[in-house]
Amino acid sequence: MSCRRLVLVLGDQLDADAPALEGFDPAQDRVWMAEVAGESTHVWTAKPRIAVFLAAMRHFAQALAARGWTVDYLRLDAAGNPGTLGEALAQAIARLAPRELVITHPGEHRVLEMLREAARGAGLPLEVREDTHFFCSLPEFAAHARGRRQLRMEFFYREQRRRHGVLMDGDQPCGGRWNFDAENRASFGHEGPGLLVAPLRFAPDTLTQEVLDLVEARFPDHPGSLQDFSWPVTRKQAREALHDFVTHRLPEFGLWQDAMWTGEPWLNHSLLSSAMNLHLLDPREVVAAAEAAYREGRVPLASAEGFIRQVLGWREYVRGIYWMEMPGYLERNALGATQPLPAWYWTGDTAMACLRDALTQTLRHGYAHHIQRLMVTGLYALLLGVDPKQVHAWYLAVYVDAVEWVELPNTLGMSQYGDGGLMASKPYVASGKYIQRMSNACKGCRYDPARSTGEGACPFTTLYWDFLIRHEPTLKNNQRMAMQLKNVQRLDDAQRQQIAARASALRHEGAAK
Repeated sequence: MSCRRLVLVLGDQLDADAPALEGFDPAQDRVWMAEVAGESTHVWTAKPRIAVFLAAMRHFAQALAARGWTVDYLRLDAAGNPGTLGEALAQAIARLAPRELVITHPGEHRVLEMLREAARGAGLPLEVREDTHFFCSLPEFAAHARGRRQLRMEFFYREQRRRHGVLMDGDQPCGGRWNFDAENRASFGHEGPGLLVAPLRFAPDTLTQEVLDLVEARFPDHPGSLQDFSWPVTRKQAREALHDFVTHRLPEFGLWQDAMWTGEPWLNHSLLSSAMNLHLLDPREVVAAAEAAYREGRVPLASAEGFIRQVLGWREYVRGIYWMEMPGYLERNALGATQPLPAWYWTGDTAMACLRDALTQTLRHGYAHHIQRLMVTGLYALLLGVDPKQVHAWYLAVYVDAVEWVELPNTLGMSQYGDGGLMASKPYVASGKYIQRMSNACKGCRYDPARSTGEGACPFTTLYWDFLIRHEPTLKNNQRMAMQLKNVQRLDDAQRQQIAARASALRHEGAAK
């Protein structure tokens, strides 16, 4: 058995129009896909994330086979499955004897190097094709970055708006402004979010249920739950999810996109990131749907712009940063953080109400929205001083939308300031009062966000002041930190000592479990 071309399709490349599939000849070529345990164990991957990848892969393979294409598909439970992508590919090469290998550019540096090594070992050429899923190619991002002293997402975003004609009236941005972020930071107040339209969810079909059963059997000790699994795992489901968001939640998305409310995991968020990151949805159709809703008068401009900024701006920007900076980016630790990640991040077993809610939700659904990630789970790890590589491994493990190109810069750079300011112009640090303002989590919590020391002091608040004290020499020249550091200078020696002592106790106690 031999073939002309073996087309490698990874679990986050489930697009029938992917560049690797261009020129596919069913008479001469084969598609190769593989489920391997190593992709679920190189970080301690949560069950929902494993399941969403495997279920989507199996549905995609089924769709290709329905075209009459030959798909060489290695299942996780197949006899002789070697457990890693590199070894699985080496076995496939030996069996199928292709003359060349083709792949769309992977979303993870580690995977790309693994596959390149397998190709070299077999003496075969591996053609890596630019991933046209994205608005901005990697060479285009490199051109944007070239010669700039500092990279900032806002300037990149404006450039993308102009280049692609998104939310533009002629050569000017719609509404005369590029960014409506200042209008998108409201909290729900004491009354809460009110009546919410539940997002469209997808009951597992037979193929997905097989995956759920397999994941439970193969990874019983991994974190997370599959009880509520209902993520889109097909192209059809992903398109339905997009329509549901634009119709029911995008109109209210803008104003309250930063708000949180305990027991309400979805609020007005899109829930589309996993479908986009699996390539079941093209970001162009997502942006086009949001813009059309604005132009047709169905969605306020601030909501459409705020959402489009996340897709056309931030999502594209972090990918460019990832591939420009890897592999060294993974090792960055600008603040010298060395604390271990608290074990209760894997269980949600903490007395802090905001963290308990965000962690429990994450483990149950494989999901938390961006403010829960940045300003609850991420903020606490940053203030505590956790090694950013450990924080990265946790985020990569637990979220269904986690692919390293998007997760690593968001976690190590934006959330943990591990890159020293490449991704974010300052550390995103706040006390417990921020969480009190943006959510109802502090109501009834045993900790008081107004207190930094003494009985009942909020660990966020204690650690916030401790963070500023510890890193004052490093941050003193950052103009965006001037106001926060000015407040630190008002603390006398006794207050500083009390804060430091309480922060040290939190670290030794397992960080306020």
